[in-house]
Amino acid sequence: MSDTILSIGDLRVKFGDRTEAVRGLSLSVARGETHCIVGESGCGKSVTSLAVMGLLARGAIRSADHIRFRDQDLLGLPERAMARLRGDKIAMIFQEPMTSLNPAYTIGSQMAEVFERHRGAGRRAALDRAAELLERVGISGPGMRLGQYPHQLSGGLRQRVMIAMALMCDPELLIADEPTTALDVTVQAQILRLLQKLQRELGLAMLLITHDLGVVARMAQRVSVMYAGQVVESAPVSDLFAAPTHPYTRGLLACIPVPGTVRRGDPLGSIPGVVPRIPPGFVGCGFRDRCAWALPECARAVPLRQASAGHTYLCRLMPDEVRP
Repeated sequence: MSDTILSIGDLRVKFGDRTEAVRGLSLSVARGETHCIVGESGCGKSVTSLAVMGLLARGAIRSADHIRFRDQDLLGLPERAMARLRGDKIAMIFQEPMTSLNPAYTIGSQMAEVFERHRGAGRRAALDRAAELLERVGISGPGMRLGQYPHQLSGGLRQRVMIAMALMCDPELLIADEPTTALDVTVQAQILRLLQKLQRELGLAMLLITHDLGVVARMAQRVSVMYAGQVVESAPVSDLFAAPTHPYTRGLLACIPVPGTVRRGDPLGSIPGVVPRIPPGFVGCGFRDRCAWALPECARAVPLRQASAGHTYLCRLMPDEVRP
């Protein structure tokens, strides 16, 4: 059996006739690998994760060559069959745990429901499994926590609960959508260490969505840089940081202070403008209105180029044209 757990080919998501949120996205995640999708807010990262899970808002139109989990194409899967996979073999950590956890139910009730539904277990066995996982993700007094409501927990504890809930049925693929959003830096580091530890222990494949390149450097083996619904650069993490090629990737990296290179008080880099809304049928580079290298030809179809083995980017420029 192939080591590829998730394979996405030419994914497109439209919202009516006004916006194409994802445009031709392709990527894969191998067993035990962390693949990061990085980019600004509004570039289509979360929509991509929801498209994989079959959780897009009503009115969204999803199409693709394939969205394959192991050897099963999720595109044509009936909703009942997809519901059996969600929370079982494919699990998701949503972006904001306070709004993802139901405030009207205890932590124990929400976690137990997952195990009861997918494993046919009784309530006692499900609660025992929930307590075991709360302890595993570093929550002390798990028995007491099962009887508490989400508002009684801190942001860090709620995020740990979400991770534990995602692991209830031993998934093969974990999709983590901004798992450290709204957490202070100390708690962020704890959550990232926890995810790394669990991945090593369980052999999880992980699709990690973030806007933080520091998280990418720490967590990922491979990264896809997303802009205006497209993957504009895809590479092994070490290659991307050593030789960023797309102007957008270079702009993102220029925004990060580098110890020993950027002196205290020096201005950081910035990218002017905002991510545009892309209408269906749009042609050319979505970054052209913000790009220092833009020319009239950027309004035409953009070629996919190869910077090195496994390192591709979507731009008219050759690799040596965007070097400092």
